[in-house]
Amino acid sequence: MSQSAPRVTESHANPLLDFTDLPLFDQIRPEHVAPAIDQLLAQSQSALDKVVAPDFPADWKTIAQTLDVATEQLGRAWGAVSHLNAVADTPELRAAYNAALPKVTEFYTNLGSDERVYAKYKAVDPATLNDEQRRAQHNALRGFVLGGAELQGAAKERFAAIQARMAELGQKFSENALDATDSFAYFATEDELAGVPDDIKAAAREAAEAGGQPGYKLTLKLPSYLPVMQFGSHAPLRERLYRAYVTRASDQSEGEAAKFDNTAIIRELLALRQEEAQLLGYANFGEVSLVPKMAESPQQVVDFLRTLADKAKPFAERDLNDLRAYAADKLQMADPQAWDLAYVSEHLKEARYAFSEQEVKQYFPAPKVLAGLFKIVETLFEVQIREDSAPVWHPSVKFYRIERNGQLLGQFYLDPSARAGKRGGAWMDDVRARWLRPDTGKLQTPVAQLVCNFATGVNGKPPLLTHDDVTTLFHEFGHGLHHMLTQVDEHDVSGISGVEWDAVELPSQFMENFCWEWDVLRHMTAHVDTGEPLPRALFDKMTAAKNYQAGMQTLRQIEFSLFDMLLHTQPARAADFQSLLEEVRREVAVIHPPVFNRMANTFSHIFAGGYAAGYYSYKWAEVLSADAYAAFEETANADGSPNVETGRKYRQAILEAGGSRPAMESFKAFRGREPSLDALLRHQGMA
Repeated sequence: MSQSAPRVTESHANPLLDFTDLPLFDQIRPEHVAPAIDQLLAQSQSALDKVVAPDFPADWKTIAQTLDVATEQLGRAWGAVSHLNAVADTPELRAAYNAALPKVTEFYTNLGSDERVYAKYKAVDPATLNDEQRRAQHNALRGFVLGGAELQGAAKERFAAIQARMAELGQKFSENALDATDSFAYFATEDELAGVPDDIKAAAREAAEAGGQPGYKLTLKLPSYLPVMQFGSHAPLRERLYRAYVTRASDQSEGEAAKFDNTAIIRELLALRQEEAQLLGYANFGEVSLVPKMAESPQQVVDFLRTLADKAKPFAERDLNDLRAYAADKLQMADPQAWDLAYVSEHLKEARYAFSEQEVKQYFPAPKVLAGLFKIVETLFEVQIREDSAPVWHPSVKFYRIERNGQLLGQFYLDPSARAGKRGGAWMDDVRARWLRPDTGKLQTPVAQLVCNFATGVNGKPPLLTHDDVTTLFHEFGHGLHHMLTQVDEHDVSGISGVEWDAVELPSQFMENFCWEWDVLRHMTAHVDTGEPLPRALFDKMTAAKNYQAGMQTLRQIEFSLFDMLLHTQPARAADFQSLLEEVRREVAVIHPPVFNRMANTFSHIFAGGYAAGYYSYKWAEVLSADAYAAFEETANADGSPNVETGRKYRQAILEAGGSRPAMESFKAFRGREPSLDALLRHQGMA
């Protein structure tokens, strides 16, 4: 009798139980969730019971054939449900997701803390494993310890209860942030939109008409909110939008939106994380968070952030002085407020560098940008990208495949547009990992999802991307390449799996650099009306402005990162987290927002997105990515184009290795030494 989990053949009955190929996103309905997840949980539990039997062999492949095959199917089905919950939220789907969440959390909590499975993995002889399997075994044993496998009795029960409650709170935090954002709409008049670009006004007009309303519908989704803040000359409108934006999901929310307040959720989450840390024998959650990361201690992270803050602060102070002087001299604003800063910044940038984001955007129609991104990836990493077909969750979603010499390496979905019911921000997620399947002996290729929130096209034109949007697209694609180009066959360390969290941003931030290379950029631009490529003179102005306000932007990231780490290492401050945030601002920031600002209440990265005591990872990995990119600068071809041999070396050392070895080893395999801060400071004009 086969020990692998039975394959479900009646795929038509429940699309979530069809694992023959890609998820049937177009067929999944809320009513499919409960029966499918219940069946897969039962299958996984049965596999777990088999593996922990005393006579079951402590053999890596035999365990994988039984347990990993069952849990991988559960993971794929639950991943599809979670994904739809993030990109196509409906009341019915949300209810189905929330009903299944406690059961899924309970299963994984029990699995991760099961001392019998832990003992079985410990008994596997490392001498029988290859390097990839040894790394996966090392990670698994560490995961069991962090999962509470060494806890006993009441402590173990409490640990499980904490995990269940934290999953529930994280989901509720995310829902509140989405609902608070979606609940706001303001119908502006023509006069109030003075200065706002025509395409933004056209989109706002279309949105109002779609709801049968007069005027222009403004929302707190970034494609609507940000251009008004940057270009709208009507200060009362900017103030209204700013106040609504920075008080989302907080005690400062007004009217109906008050019911989405995340304050109590934040306090409870922090208390539970602290309790979890103490159960595991750590002083605080910051210590727990760093166990599987590159950084060695919370103090090392805090020191790193403060060192960077000291280097950036003089540049940030200069940025702010320039801003204030320009506001007073040219805009008659003696004391610009928080809602004026984006507006003043955009005007100063236009005055100093003689171009505007609006002008640049005309050269970046989404299809042209995508073609340019594919070209650089194909050239540098010696692959081919082709359009492919798969069931999708929304008509705007596209599907592609990546090949090398006709051989499939991976596939990906691209969901570019902002819409109601879709979580804000941009992210990459995996649908499935590369895996030499132990049940069939066949190689499973990796599949990724790349999600952005760009504006949609108006008046029959394609969507236009800001240069920031272009950078975001390259960033998420870097994550996707890390996942799809892996050559590792062991599920738990292939692609992004098993990569230290503070190194996982290296490939994504690395790709952003190409958005500043003329040789790359000129191939991905065509004016939306004339088809003309981006003029060199405009590119030179953009490059001159590249590090515009880099000091202030760096301090903003440090402010978030330092707040996150101090919050998770000073449990006594959790009840009054807002005062800790204000203290951090007094220490590192040059801009101090109004007292009603409640940034923490929508800080989903750390309260609903896995970055708790890990937000510093963006800055940490930026050091790695800047230094890695410096290798391309050092070896560039005579015409400035990137060297393909350096691309091959990077691909093999970093992308293909995935999580199969420590990130520092992969970095040193590429660079020949440990990373240095110099390249980052130079790239940001702060050397």
